Amino acid sequence: MSELIDRYGRRHTYLRISVTDRCNLRCTYCMPQEEMAWKRREEILSYEEIIRVARVAAGMGIEKVRITGGEPLVRTDIERLLTGLRSIPGLRTIGLTTNAVLLKRKLPVIRESVDNLNISLDTFHRHRFIELTRRDALPDVLDGIEAALDAGYRNIKLNAVVIRGVNDDELCDFVQYTASRPVAVRFIEFMPFAGNSWNDAQCMPMNDMLNVIERDFELTRLPDDPSPISRDFAVMNRSTGLRHAGTVGVIASMSQPFCSSCSRLRLTAEGKVMPCLHSPLEFDLRAPLRSGADDAALARVFMDAVGAKPKEHPDAHEMLGQLNRVMIQIGG
Repeated sequence: MSELIDRYGRRHTYLRISVTDRCNLRCTYCMPQEEMAWKRREEILSYEEIIRVARVAAGMGIEKVRITGGEPLVRTDIERLLTGLRSIPGLRTIGLTTNAVLLKRKLPVIRESVDNLNISLDTFHRHRFIELTRRDALPDVLDGIEAALDAGYRNIKLNAVVIRGVNDDELCDFVQYTASRPVAVRFIEFMPFAGNSWNDAQCMPMNDMLNVIERDFELTRLPDDPSPISRDFAVMNRSTGLRHAGTVGVIASMSQPFCSSCSRLRLTAEGKVMPCLHSPLEFDLRAPLRSGADDAALARVFMDAVGAKPKEHPDAHEMLGQLNRVMIQIGG
């Protein structure tokens, strides 16, 4: 099969797979206040369908998959999917993005299949966690992180969406969290999605974040990955002179986007391939899957998606006029 190379020469090796649009949290930047129209069970791809799609994608050069949601750990028997993905030739890495509410209890059944974890956490203050997520689950999240570290994970990424005036006063708290823990904290610039009330004033650019952090910590830039998503830094505490066990990074999708090296595609829970997180373009895989199409037909859907991928995403205000999905329906 053909490799997934777009018209700008970007080779796509990374597929993010959403397995559900449901979640056990209700984060304000991810899910609108009004009632969500959840997908019916029959609209969501089965595990067998997802595994087949992943096998086709691996044959086209996809080397890494990340399971997302909603919250993937709320889907029944998620370990069955993870085990099936692990058996696909060519897939080198299987990751999982989670809010960690269920992580501690799920670790025994996912540990052997999941290579790395991305954990979403935007605050260490319980009252603020409740305001942001509309649920009182911070102790479960923190317990889940510690359990993952105890289970041997040393490549945990802790993702925090920074919203000016909401949680930007915790930047240094997150950096301090890496002092004794081998985790990579990644601050994410607040991005516009349908229904999340994004505005310029609340979006804190990377340089502003770094200026705050560097008052207390010395940051040393680390080499970029081949397809860098975040700008990463080693950390030293200025007052103690001690180097941190973990690292800090910023995903600057708004102020310094990484479109030129993007290697990602997304598969939504109902089977749509999205070539860009910030574009309304979608290409349907579910219909051919359920109409008896062969693997070559599924591969053509991927090729169509890659062929239509834009050179870069539009600016934030242009995005607001184009977006037709809330964050939870995409999978990040």
